[in-house]
This record gives sequence, structure tokens and C-alpha cells, in this order.
Amino acid sequence: MMGKIIVFEGIDGSGKSTQYRRLCAEFNARGRDFRSIVFPRYDKESSALIRMYLSGEFGSKPEDVGPYAASAFYAVDRFASFRQDWGEYYNNGGLIVTDRYTTSNAIHQSAKLAPEDRAAYLDWLCDFEYVKFGLPKPDVVFFCDVPAEVSVRQIQKRGNEADIHEKDFEYLVKCAECASMAADKLGWVRIDCAPGGAMRTEDDIAAEILAIALKS
Repeated sequence: MMGKIIVFEGIDGSGKSTQYRRLCAEFNARGRDFRSIVFPRYDKESSALIRMYLSGEFGSKPEDVGPYAASAFYAVDRFASFRQDWGEYYNNGGLIVTDRYTTSNAIHQSAKLAPEDRAAYLDWLCDFEYVKFGLPKPDVVFFCDVPAEVSVRQIQKRGNEADIHEKDFEYLVKCAECASMAADKLGWVRIDCAPGGAMRTEDDIAAEILAIALKS
């Protein structure tokens, strides 16, 4: 009996990590058995190439590393995680809740391609990770949908050092476009977090997500 995977996705600054933590806290409070994962796993050896890439060691702009090579960096970390940490639990029917997954490649790497090439990349990505790498497909993907302008404001509020993705506004705009396309093509659950450009409250967004998650 295979388990279930719930993923939180969105562009940088969308609030997806906050909502991921809130759903995990809610599941804990309800006594629900599950495993939680944040990708990439920066503290693991399998993320070495990701850390080098994001710190700018392969180039100062995201486009300096092509989408297929960069996708492989992230896929390797997920493969290691699946084999070492949660694969057996999932295969025995366990529930997995993740902050990012294959879905993040769908957003951040397809943004490096011309619009007419993005759908083919998504087909390649799904085959690469779900078929060739043997990773399980997510059952529910909560897409925290915000415009790039809102994303930038949220990133600035955090006050942390930005990586090469977060420093490039034009790239964030492309990511927002790709996220919307991927959500439609891959059947993600779209959560409108900033209608009219104003962020909803965390509580309001969390309530909408919880209502859907409990039915899943």
C-alpha cells in the first residue's frame, strides 16, 4: 500500500514554508502520523552541488547553469532522501508532507527556457524524476500563488542574505509565469495568497489549506 505525499510549492517569498510548518503543526496537534521534509536538504552531502550552484560558484545568475543540469542537482538530493529516510515509510502507507519537491524544478528551471519550450521540459522532468529516478508522484500540491512584486516584498521582509534566484527580479517574474503554467498542466491546488496584490493573513490561508488537506 503506497502512501501519500502533500507538497507545498510557490516562488520565493510566497509564504509556502510558513504554510508547510502550520499544516505540520496542525497534524501534530491532531495526532496524525506523518513525516515532514524540507527540500533541498542543505545539511546533507547529497545537496553539495545545490549549495555550490545557489552560492554562485557556477555563475552569478541562475541561467549560468542550464535547466537540465540544475534539475539533476536537486533530483539527486531527493533520490538520496527517498532511499535513506522515508521510502520504506511511504511504501508502507505513510503520509509525507514536504516543503518543495520535484515541483520546484518545474518552477525554477523551466523559467530558464523560452516559453515555447517549457511544456516539453515539464514532460522531461516528470519522466526524469518519477520514472527514471523512481520517485513517487505527489498526491496534492498546494501552490501558494503570489505575483513576483509581492514575492520581492516578502523576501525583503525576511532580511536574510538572498541567493542567486532571489536577487534576480526578472527571473522571479519568469518563475511566477512558469509556476502558473505548471499548476494548470500538472493539476496543482492553486491557493490565491495575494488577491489584488495584497497578502492575505497567514491564518486565512492556513484555514483554506487545512480544509482541503483534511479531505485529501
